Amino acid sequence: MHRRGRRVYKGSNEVRAMRIPRKGQVSGWAAVLAAGLALLSAGVQSARAQTGQGQMPQALPEQPLLTEKGLTKVSEHVYAIVGWPNIGIVVGDRATLVIDTGLGERNGATIMRVEQKLARGPILYLTTTHYHSEHVTGEQAFPANTILIRPVVQQEELKQRLPGHMGRFRQMSVQNKELLADVRMRTPDVLFNGEMKLDLGGVTARLFLLGPAHTQGDMLIFVEEDSVLLPGDIVESKLFPIMPEESTMKGWIAVLDKLEPLKPKLIVPDHGELGDGSLIGKERAMLEELQSRALELKRQGKSAEEAGKLLTDELHAKHSDYGQAERIAADVKLVFGEDR
Repeated sequence: MHRRGRRVYKGSNEVRAMRIPRKGQVSGWAAVLAAGLALLSAGVQSARAQTGQGQMPQALPEQPLLTEKGLTKVSEHVYAIVGWPNIGIVVGDRATLVIDTGLGERNGATIMRVEQKLARGPILYLTTTHYHSEHVTGEQAFPANTILIRPVVQQEELKQRLPGHMGRFRQMSVQNKELLADVRMRTPDVLFNGEMKLDLGGVTARLFLLGPAHTQGDMLIFVEEDSVLLPGDIVESKLFPIMPEESTMKGWIAVLDKLEPLKPKLIVPDHGELGDGSLIGKERAMLEELQSRALELKRQGKSAEEAGKLLTDELHAKHSDYGQAERIAADVKLVFGEDR
């Protein structure tokens, strides 16, 4: 059905790439994903990580500038620019799909330089896993003939919440303020409900939603031929979750339960190190532990603030290799609020 020049789809759809003349060429380069992913230390070592055989650069949780040196070959058709956030690129014979845009136009331009080197076909699709600033605000760097695809629920959430999210991000640093100057958001070319499939030529990307979790409009991408999952923030590696006010712990765990049967071989999370399918179970175990301990403390009469402080110390000590421990208190508060 058509609405304001946009295509709106319901249910499962398969989209075949159309011929649209554009620049794009050359085959990809980068490292082969090693079976045993290297666990690199954060900071300077991560910043200097180069793409090489059997080595994975580590994401930089506090660094919003992407670099072409972060390019890593994940599988036959899937690449990632490892950084903050990790950017997915799926390359087919007729079209390329870019997943997320980075923070602001400067990061979007870096992604476009990489995409131009990898592209084998004339068509470029762009999609976003959720509305947060570092995932959507680089879209103005993409050429006008880029086909922007987004779930209906995510687009509505973006219109309501993105201005406030950008405002908070601008206050975090001078660099963020500069990166988010003069952001111009595009109108999606395709809006869909449920799921849809993109035939990129020799490889298929399945875009789908499983319900609210980190945000109300979380979208995941599964590259069927390569068994690679790009789950947005739903599955992360060695990070305590960020749960803004629109998050739901119950929903997040329910989504992971639905995701487990997919059994992907490889996972490219939006944040944290790239890994294999075991990341789903690890994420669920950590969330369930956080939820169950918070509810236990609530039954003991602890306030949300008291439980947050206790669990921050407890879980940070138990999972010392996990980042974002400062988020635990807010996660506990959300769990308390859901327990009614």
